[in-house]
Amino acid sequence: MKKFIFKLSLITLVICTSITINSCKRSSLDLLPHGPTEQSYFLTEDDFTKSVLGVYSKLSDFFWYNTGPGNSTITPFLLPGDDITTNQSNEEFEIFSNLQPSNGRLNYLYGRHYQLINRATLVIQKIDEVKSGIYKTANLDKSHKGEALFLRGYAYYNLWNFFGTSPLVVDRVTTPAQFTPPGTTGTQLLDQAIKDFTEAATLLPSTWDPTNRGRVTINSANGMLGKALIFRASATKTAADYTAALTALNKITGAQLVANFDDNFAFDTENNAESLFEFQAGQAFGFDNVWLDNDFDNAVGALSIYWAFYCNCGNGTQGRSRYFVTPKVVSAFNVLDPRIAGSFIAADRTVLKYAKRDKLSPSSVASINNYRILRFADVLLLKAEAVLQSGGSTAQAIGFINDVRTRARAMAPVGIEPANFSTTETNKTTIMQWIMDERLRELAGEGQRWFDLRRWHLQGIITLNNTFFNSNLTTVSFDAPKHLNFPIPTSEIDVNPNISQNTGY
Repeated sequence: MKKFIFKLSLITLVICTSITINSCKRSSLDLLPHGPTEQSYFLTEDDFTKSVLGVYSKLSDFFWYNTGPGNSTITPFLLPGDDITTNQSNEEFEIFSNLQPSNGRLNYLYGRHYQLINRATLVIQKIDEVKSGIYKTANLDKSHKGEALFLRGYAYYNLWNFFGTSPLVVDRVTTPAQFTPPGTTGTQLLDQAIKDFTEAATLLPSTWDPTNRGRVTINSANGMLGKALIFRASATKTAADYTAALTALNKITGAQLVANFDDNFAFDTENNAESLFEFQAGQAFGFDNVWLDNDFDNAVGALSIYWAFYCNCGNGTQGRSRYFVTPKVVSAFNVLDPRIAGSFIAADRTVLKYAKRDKLSPSSVASINNYRILRFADVLLLKAEAVLQSGGSTAQAIGFINDVRTRARAMAPVGIEPANFSTTETNKTTIMQWIMDERLRELAGEGQRWFDLRRWHLQGIITLNNTFFNSNLTTVSFDAPKHLNFPIPTSEIDVNPNISQNTGY
């Protein structure tokens, strides 16, 4: 497989040209830019391709586990919840009580999402304004716009799950009046994600050629659309959203569960039939330095994300505790479940996902193993939930759960566990518990659990409190509804009087 590398665009949110003025002479002021300007760019199809890849490149800023507290941005995805834990007594995203608006990781994560949004919005505008004849390849303009919409939708999906509220920006910022947009309420951020995914699904191709393998497709868009609709249904208890989600998820074609569960986390089986959306890690332009921000000409493709899982990669965990699966995860599995061998070591709860079949970059300080963001097993369990919550066939809902369990069972020469659940069960509460437990087993350590727990609490299916969280620590102090949303960074509150801090911070 030829690895697809996300190259940075020459033009991102803006063209930054810095001119140092040493005097007031006209000869000093009448200087040409040292690089391309916006007016000299977006003149060829290749310019647009580079700008789209520049939007993708910001994804790398979400998956760092690095030296400074601002750069460990994978932590909010992985750590809150009941599937991953540390041995560190003061970890904000595990004990909650000391989570503050000044947290550097939140500030970095928040800002990088808006950088991605702004890059995507610029690309969308430029494609809408493109002159006839610029694009030579049929439908590539539609594909490019679909990619930008998808990535912007993913950013708003994350922002809603992390913060609940933040400004909604869908137009390019060009005037001072746009510098301080208002915050949002309810599901407005998720609504925008759904809108972007919906339009992206009408524009994206079904496949890309091998050179571009890994770029998002119509399956990616329908997968994230269905997921976002289920999340909104969980928050608003709107049955119609579950039905709409099923419509979107049923449009996914060609995807399937791969025979070996472990192939979903290995460097040599990336972009397989189960993968719908994954970050394309890799070395770009010779930059193999996980301490560099992926911005403008610093093109960095390798990931330090998996430092959190094991200590034999580069500088390990930089003095912080590595991550473990929780005792709850270990006890959730039948000991004969073949997924255990690819998920964790039961004796010490070491995480094996991604670490078991990883590949290090040439400098041996980072990984070039792709991070999987959405896979078909997740979709099947979402379909089970949507069928159940929309009043559909309980047998069909259970069948989707059993599909996931059957794949796991079939990995053993004489598979016994996990056994199928009985399709004669009709108790909705029991079946929903099966779905929640199976999502814990199948997706443990993949950055999905916190988002699930948050929405199930909003739906009233579970109640998040101190006793719910399962970790190595005894100092967990979860306060609902305060901790259902993370605080808006202080730096944002200070510069924008039109947004309010989340309740309790």
